[in-house]
Amino acid sequence: MTDLFRRRLARHYDELKWLYTELYRDEGAFGYFTEMLERCWKGRKKALRDQDARREAEPGWYRRRDMLGMMLYTDAFAGNLREVRDRLPYLEECGVNYLHLMPLLASPKGRSDGGYAVSDFRAVQPELGTMDDLEALADACREAGISLCLDFVMNHTSEDHEWAKKARAGEPGYRERYFFYDRWDIPREFEKTVPQVFPTTAPGSFTQLEDGRIVMTNFYPYQWDLNYANPMVFNDMTENLLFLANRGIDVIRLDAIPYIWKELGTDCRNLPQVHTLARMLRMVCEIACPSVLLLGEVVMEPAKVAPYFGTPEKPECHMLYNVTTMATTWHTLAAGDVSLLKRQMEAVCALPKDFLFLNYLRCHDDIGWGLDYPWLARSFGTDEVAHKRYLNDWFTGRFPGSHARGELYNDDPRLGDARLCGTTASLCGLEAAEDEKDPFLLERALACHLTLHAWMLSQSGIPVIYSGDEVGRLNDYTYHGDPDRREDSRYLHRGRFQWELAGLRRDPETSQGRLFQGLRRLEAIRAQEPCFDVGADVWVEDSGDRRVLALCRRSGDRELVCLFNFSGEFIRAGVDRTGGWTELMYGTRYDGIRSVELWPNGFAWLLREQL
Repeated sequence: MTDLFRRRLARHYDELKWLYTELYRDEGAFGYFTEMLERCWKGRKKALRDQDARREAEPGWYRRRDMLGMMLYTDAFAGNLREVRDRLPYLEECGVNYLHLMPLLASPKGRSDGGYAVSDFRAVQPELGTMDDLEALADACREAGISLCLDFVMNHTSEDHEWAKKARAGEPGYRERYFFYDRWDIPREFEKTVPQVFPTTAPGSFTQLEDGRIVMTNFYPYQWDLNYANPMVFNDMTENLLFLANRGIDVIRLDAIPYIWKELGTDCRNLPQVHTLARMLRMVCEIACPSVLLLGEVVMEPAKVAPYFGTPEKPECHMLYNVTTMATTWHTLAAGDVSLLKRQMEAVCALPKDFLFLNYLRCHDDIGWGLDYPWLARSFGTDEVAHKRYLNDWFTGRFPGSHARGELYNDDPRLGDARLCGTTASLCGLEAAEDEKDPFLLERALACHLTLHAWMLSQSGIPVIYSGDEVGRLNDYTYHGDPDRREDSRYLHRGRFQWELAGLRRDPETSQGRLFQGLRRLEAIRAQEPCFDVGADVWVEDSGDRRVLALCRRSGDRELVCLFNFSGEFIRAGVDRTGGWTELMYGTRYDGIRSVELWPNGFAWLLREQL
């Protein structure tokens, strides 16, 4: 079996050694690195090695059109890891075969940033279970055909991590794992060029400790940035990653990867060394755990996202988040104008088909309005501050005519900027419709909710549902009364899963049943229709109405035209096609699709009938 490892290592050895020694100038550290890789590979159990072999034989296994993801918090969904395992039949009923568990590794109470301040990369938060429970869940997921994804926080550790404690105590070799300074001169130089991550809740990029020393903390004061210029940091963090892979984690989400390399005089974002590290991690996985995928979290504009795929010859991440399309989708719903979304999709469709995105409507985080404001200003004279204020007013229900219900996050009145929180259902108006007991608003909200999911499912890549959206979960305002959470409005959409709502999922007379069954039908159509293959040709066309987006997909001689009405009005729109067409969701037939009637916030999946 060792021969297999050595063949995999040999395939990458020259490039891996060149990148490592070019970065660190330390052949001894590289020798330790390769020995560590072999040690971790030997610790990989037979079931995982068998999976490695299967997936090596089918490298495109994760690119199938029947892939469907869901992200959830263990405690909110089921209480603990054992109970998540008991709930796997529900996830299978949802059609889920990719499960992303939100951060669950050990982190200090009250100083965890939602689990992103890790104090031990090899332990689970005690209230959620143990590492054995996580491994047992991973085993059960594997048997059910579900790939398990877990966050790996690369940029920093908690101040309670063993390394940080030893660094604080002055133990040799540990302060070098972080960025420690005796005076403020160098930190102040950094802060001249490094943007603040949380300017209102955690201003600055450094924290002064009780002993007067200063440590880099780009996110929160209790999250100490790791120094990846130190090969010991890269070696040990890579071993932590492989530890999780050996517990059965299939997808490692590289959290905040653009931030991990720091260099004075730069913005410490997207530096070339980041891509060197990402490339080495990709090779590490192909050597030691070939069935494991890397998911890059790059919350930036498209031009800075695509490079994290690497190149066909030297790939980096297997998958990336399609964050810009998510934000642009919500802008489009509020603006009732698809121009920016059409431009966004033109850019996405122009990327190589090998680039695989995770597409989503909502996630655990807020919605940041990182839109293409220079283009909006040139095309429409849009003022960025005024437009962000409009979007936030719309989705908090303060703008006349809006029935959305959300809350602001990190509101900065000085800059006129804020991010947005809320569940998909509440932002679509379902909460307002139920409060007002208005059947007309209810129909519009349900249509909007389903249409947005149809839009997500129409894009190439892996669609990921946020837990609760499948049954229309509303905002959870109970966090206001929790002293540990009330300052963080993201808990508005991180509330407990409402199993009583899920109990209605089979009842077509309820909102929950209509959403669940409608979403399952969309997912089944997507899994069966070749036009949804990731290798299909995809492009956007003019629909004849600025409120309607037309997305076209072609696979062989099959063509699918997807129309989405982002307004609250009945609209006739379409594309210039003749012949017979069938709408896949409802079965309606059309002779030509230049003028298709769309319901308010409605959609149509139109498949050309074969001759």
